[in-house]
Amino acid sequence: MQLNSSDTASVQAPAAAPESRPNAIAERARALISRPAFDLVIVGVILLNAVVLGLETYADLANRYHGTFAMFNNVVLGIYVVELLIRLTAARWSPREFGKDGWNVFDFIVVVASLVPWLRENAMLLRMVRLLRIVRVVRFLPDLRVIVAAIGRSVPGVASLASATLLLIFIYGMLGWVLFSGHDPASYGNIGQAMLTMFVMLTLENLPDNIAMGQQVSHWTILFFISYTIIASFLIFNLFIGIVLNSMEEARSADRKEHEKDDLLERLRAARTALEDAETELAKAHRTDA
Repeated sequence: MQLNSSDTASVQAPAAAPESRPNAIAERARALISRPAFDLVIVGVILLNAVVLGLETYADLANRYHGTFAMFNNVVLGIYVVELLIRLTAARWSPREFGKDGWNVFDFIVVVASLVPWLRENAMLLRMVRLLRIVRVVRFLPDLRVIVAAIGRSVPGVASLASATLLLIFIYGMLGWVLFSGHDPASYGNIGQAMLTMFVMLTLENLPDNIAMGQQVSHWTILFFISYTIIASFLIFNLFIGIVLNSMEEARSADRKEHEKDDLLERLRAARTALEDAETELAKAHRTDA
């Protein structure tokens, strides 16, 4: 029985070796990208990339150091490619696991777009892609990442509020056309111009001038402007702020849960690694006893 167990251990040990090596590489890659120093290096590269993009807007510098700027951009792109490969390795080259993080997908699209030949030949599109590479800095700033997530979560609510605001502007635009088209055709001559006037009035910028114009028509027009100001400028904006704040709280809660999940996964990975090491030691002990 001892021979059978040792034979089984000796047979199982080589079979586990090919699987443990990729797992070890993936664990090392995951440990690397989890280090703050790794994030600091990538953030530094992104900021340097932003500085160079800004310097390229100066014609004299762009003409004088064109070759240097091109070489620097290629080096930065190479660093981004290496970073992407490390993250793919950490995800065990699994598209599903890699795509769980939306920022991974964004990085992949931006880096691959930078490598497309026909796009690199188009100066304007290439500059836009390089500019998108600067946006990657968001993933390394936790608070800013939460804000971006909150903006995404607020889109449905803001879209509904925007529809209601557009309907309100249309109704008041029609009323403004009826009341003031003959007196102020430049601002209320048609529904399009009237809606544009009401849209600008959301900021209260042209409110005093419009009230003064309405007073010349009738003193009762003050009700038109007061009601619009209360409903549009105050109520709509407060609803907008409420939607954004609610989305911000949801994003913070989701980010907190994600961090808790990541911590749990790290503990499980550490426990699994410890178990694999223990199994390896037991297999060695069995071979020694045999």
